[in-house]
Amino acid sequence: MRDYKVNKEAISESFCAEVYEIVRSVPVGRVTTYGEIAALLGKPQCSRMVGKALKQVPMELDLPCHRVVNAQGRLVPGWEEQRELLLSEGVRFKKSGCVDLSVYRWKFDSL
Repeated sequence: MRDYKVNKEAISESFCAEVYEIVRSVPVGRVTTYGEIAALLGKPQCSRMVGKALKQVPMELDLPCHRVVNAQGRLVPGWEEQRELLLSEGVRFKKSGCVDLSVYRWKFDSL
């Protein structure tokens, strides 16, 4: 039986703050994934929690959340502005509509 403890865990303010710090560090013209953020936080199994944290970002933080995509480079369904924001930063897409992670993935050394 699968352990769902992590998925049911409430998202703490400190977890959100750490996610936001990483997202703030993603440079213009680059993207990262939910899973990569989770791995940077030492919680590789928490990529969905990263997504939940980003869904509740206070507007006043003005984070570049559009630079976070899924592991295949797919954009957030229903968020039409994300593609335009990435295009304006020079990010190009494959024919599939996904960001080409081999070209645009942020290669972080450390935070």
